[in-house]
Amino acid sequence: MSAVSLSGARILVTGPTGQVAKPLSLALAKDATVFGLARFTNQAAKAELEAGGVHCITGDLVAGAFDDVPTDIDYVLNLAIAKTRSWDKDLAANVEGLGLLMSRLRNAKGLLHCSSTAVYQANGHRKFVETDPLGDNHRVPSMEAFMPTYSINKIAAEAMARYVAREHGIPTTIARLNVPYGNNGGWPWMHMEQVLAGQAIGVHVDAPSNYNLIHEDDIIASVPMLLGAASVPATIVNWGGDETSSIEEWSTYIGELVGKEATFEHSTDVLESVAVDLTRLHEITGPSTVSWRDGIRRMVEHFHSDLL
Repeated sequence: MSAVSLSGARILVTGPTGQVAKPLSLALAKDATVFGLARFTNQAAKAELEAGGVHCITGDLVAGAFDDVPTDIDYVLNLAIAKTRSWDKDLAANVEGLGLLMSRLRNAKGLLHCSSTAVYQANGHRKFVETDPLGDNHRVPSMEAFMPTYSINKIAAEAMARYVAREHGIPTTIARLNVPYGNNGGWPWMHMEQVLAGQAIGVHVDAPSNYNLIHEDDIIASVPMLLGAASVPATIVNWGGDETSSIEEWSTYIGELVGKEATFEHSTDVLESVAVDLTRLHEITGPSTVSWRDGIRRMVEHFHSDLL
């Protein structure tokens, strides 16, 4: 395992108001000069970042408008994701915008592109390895109504990152993130709110619905090592926590913590399991540190301490 030192580095984070990027940006800003690139339509989110030492730059990946981004950036963390449901806008932002930004910052020492395990073709309870077939994981009714462009855009963005990495010699890591969560929300947070509201949680009929939850603490800790693994051609790696757990398991546990029973609705119209093989990740970062039960309890305590 090798990690780059980010102390004193100049780092650009795209999408810094997002669930994963905000705590990461704030953590990095304690020791590095962090620039956050976004449209910043939410002024409160911008103010929170600035209060934490992040230099906010207003830009637009759809339009390729990031002339104010300094070119002397050491490392790029691309965590932005457009989910407008418009194929033209989402491809322009997630794919073309990434290519244009990488070309502008071609002298960077390394780039971490946050992809998703949603790129894998559904295959029951297989633990996916990085060389498995890709497919439109989100081509199910529940996701088509919510973010139909997601999987295809993630696949296309990986291809763009791979191309520009080779074209300009930018050391790149493409990390396929599984299910991130923590004190800034995430999928388990949505399930927690459903439990509290007495709503049934949708799960696939091919139970259990397995994933690899990864807590924001482990995400933050692994970034220097993922950048240390950046290469040309790009390094591709699954990004998740060590323990495989299911929606059924963590929702039931949430119910136990808050004193309400979790209920489920089984369907073929929701996402199937996407658990992943982490052999390659362990070679880069070593094991994760936050167990899913500890992380879930911390999340519940953060949002609903009165119910524990």
